[in-house]
Amino acid sequence: TVHTEPTYSLRQLVMYFLKLGFTGFGGPVALVGYMHRDLVEQRKWIMEEDFKEGLALAQLAPGPLAAQLCIYLGFVHYRVWGSNLVGIAFVIPSFIMVVGIGIAYKLFGGLPWMQAVFYGVGAAVIGIIAMSAYKLTLKSVSKFNMQAIKEKWLLWLFYVVALVITAVTQTEEVLLFVAAGLLYMIIKAPPQWVKKSSAANGILLTGIGFWNFEWDTLGQIAWFFTKAGAFVFGSGLAIVPFLHGGVVTEYHWLDEHQFVDAVAVAMITPGPVVITVGFIGYLVAGFPGACVAALATFLPCYLFTVIPAPYFKKIAKNKSIKAFVDGITAAVIGALVGAVVVIAMRSVVD
Repeated sequence: TVHTEPTYSLRQLVMYFLKLGFTGFGGPVALVGYMHRDLVEQRKWIMEEDFKEGLALAQLAPGPLAAQLCIYLGFVHYRVWGSNLVGIAFVIPSFIMVVGIGIAYKLFGGLPWMQAVFYGVGAAVIGIIAMSAYKLTLKSVSKFNMQAIKEKWLLWLFYVVALVITAVTQTEEVLLFVAAGLLYMIIKAPPQWVKKSSAANGILLTGIGFWNFEWDTLGQIAWFFTKAGAFVFGSGLAIVPFLHGGVVTEYHWLDEHQFVDAVAVAMITPGPVVITVGFIGYLVAGFPGACVAALATFLPCYLFTVIPAPYFKKIAKNKSIKAFVDGITAAVIGALVGAVVVIAMRSVVD
């Protein structure tokens, strides 16, 4: 069931996400902030409740946060078609950019200026991210006054714990989010009876066995990046250590310096940080490598968002589920603020 009739056309939504793909600097936290500001606050296309549900689902499912939220927002009024078109519109601009930079990178043998640009952009972007995180905190946890904090003390506790754990460990713990949701549900709106029906995990079959002649590398890229998309939780920040382990240590596709450049490319281009996979794919196996890497990374996150979305919508009206989502959201936003701290420590070093 849809909350209200849409006040916008699918074309308007696709054009918005195409523009965000071209201009949305600052990584997942900032992108979530832009979507909230533009679609919920200013244009009022998406209801606050829908946005919060999308944010919770995006955080629960593995894969890049901003891309999943955008796919969910496309689903709210325009279902699978909305998800497909909005997702493609959001990812395509940054994909074209990283392939273009990849071509220049191969032509000129490395780009020393890129790290200088990355350094300047990284420092400026921290301010944008911090503002986004602040606004999300006001919206989803509570205002910064004593009475509101007393009323929502438990959400603030989850928020602070998630913030500290993320800043210290530099990773985002999905079990922490789930625990916060369950605890808040049990305290605020305990369900009458708890009956869990766990949907069997969709197993992604990719034709890896068929890539056995000169396309062997493409097969390895497809398999590795499918795992990256399917098993990494949290924001774009979380995928970097996983990529490093495979790309540099296991397969030796890139050396350390090239890998740092690849992360820099992701940070200086708009759109999802995870688009660095397109750049890595291009360096390893040209344009086909870029396409395979991007497709393999984004397909699992698309499926993990679209398949549960209709059910997520129905069960989200339940009071117990709402409390669960509130608990998760508080922990998630705390973790995002923690991620701001991590990015700041990595971006400004002197």
